Amino acid sequence: MMTFLYILLAIVVLLFMVLVHELGHYIAGKILKFKITEFSIGFGKAIFSHTSKKTGEKFSLRIFPLGGYCSFYGEEEDGKGDEQSFNNQKPWKRIIVFLAGVTMNFITAIIFSWILLCTVGYDTPQIINYSNYINVGVYQEGDIVRSVDGTNIDFAFGDTFNSAITKQKQEAKEFYESEDYIEGSRYSFRMVVTRDGKDVELVVAVEPYTITQIDDETGETTKVTAYVIGLESDIVGEPCTTAYRYGFFEGLGRSFSMAFGFAWVVLKSLWMLITFQIPITEMGGTITTIATMAEYSQQNIANMLIFIPLISANLAVFNLLPFPALDGAHVLFTTIEWIRRKPINRKVENTIHFVGICILFAFVVIVDILHFIL
Repeated sequence: MMTFLYILLAIVVLLFMVLVHELGHYIAGKILKFKITEFSIGFGKAIFSHTSKKTGEKFSLRIFPLGGYCSFYGEEEDGKGDEQSFNNQKPWKRIIVFLAGVTMNFITAIIFSWILLCTVGYDTPQIINYSNYINVGVYQEGDIVRSVDGTNIDFAFGDTFNSAITKQKQEAKEFYESEDYIEGSRYSFRMVVTRDGKDVELVVAVEPYTITQIDDETGETTKVTAYVIGLESDIVGEPCTTAYRYGFFEGLGRSFSMAFGFAWVVLKSLWMLITFQIPITEMGGTITTIATMAEYSQQNIANMLIFIPLISANLAVFNLLPFPALDGAHVLFTTIEWIRRKPINRKVENTIHFVGICILFAFVVIVDILHFIL
């Protein structure tokens, strides 16, 4: 029952993201006085439908939550001789309408990044505990880690704290196990932290530490060497760092770079997919997205605060792509029309967009199937 509720919550959040995108088109259309025929969330058969007696606009909720649309009068016609037709409006106005959905997604990503940073934090660690015998006097409670060995702690434009520290430990392992190692010498790196509002550079040593591991089944003990910096919870016995919660205005400033960071991660993932650096099974469609959101939200409901800006940025980037049926392609066709002062044959353009949306639907279904069976 609980799993079902989290799946339902994931669907609601996804529909909210679609609503935000289409609302951007709708608001821009209303401001620019375009005639709107239907505002729909989802595709397929309508579950709910209402037509405004005042404007004649139809509002629908449809059965498949794979997207949505804001339909404008005369959108698929040449618009000749009809001033209210969408395609008879000035190109710059149409481009604004096409880009409004993406803009709303970015604004949503910024707002929810701000909320995330100020409530639970994200990628910036704050030291809350540390060892009393490794790097004594180096750390202070409340230190906010900004960089490790010159690399900024930033999930998109730098590195994560865990990844950066893991790299230092690996280098330390090679240092201590090297044939040229001199007894008594030690490996260290520099870490910049914010302490009492000022940036402070720390010299952090990585030291070998013997850990006794016990096999749960046989009870046998094994001694292994770990390389530690005094911020390991298994040594201290409790968590050593937590996600730093930003202040109101500090979080607002960081929210912009964070939202665009999510967008950059999406772009990198698409590039890695196109260049075969990651398999297509790493991708997921609507069902995979809903399942992942439900799974992680069930572990911790705060995880939903991460998915909202991430999906918002994902929708923004995806819709900006110049692929048929997406907003980016509509902008491209309208820009070409603006430059050459006449549109591409509307029937040809409509056919291109129809084929594009069919390919997109097929791709979404295929990646979902591959994700679950491989």
